[in-house]
Amino acid sequence: MSDDVLDKIFQIIKESPHSGQSLLLFALLKTLDIQKGGHMYMLSKLKEMTPETRQLAYQLMEMMAAGQTLSEQWQVTLQKIEAAIRNNS
Repeated sequence: MSDDVLDKIFQIIKESPHSGQSLLLFALLKTLDIQKGGHMYMLSKLKEMTPETRQLAYQLMEMMAAGQTLSEQWQVTLQKIEAAIRNNS
């Protein structure tokens, strides 16, 4: 599941790095990546997501609960996403 979710999110962000949905997902990714930060993310942001991106957000939260945010795949994909956002600024 994790590869599929991360790949879908990467494609969404790559296609439109500054769209609202991309930025909401990116903020969630960055929040879940900060282990000691308590994973602070306003749940009201879920209301701003489309049903598709909200489902991806739920899957990201499941990945965090399973400890998958510490994986190499997570880090590699997060770096690719950050590069996609930076390159399209």
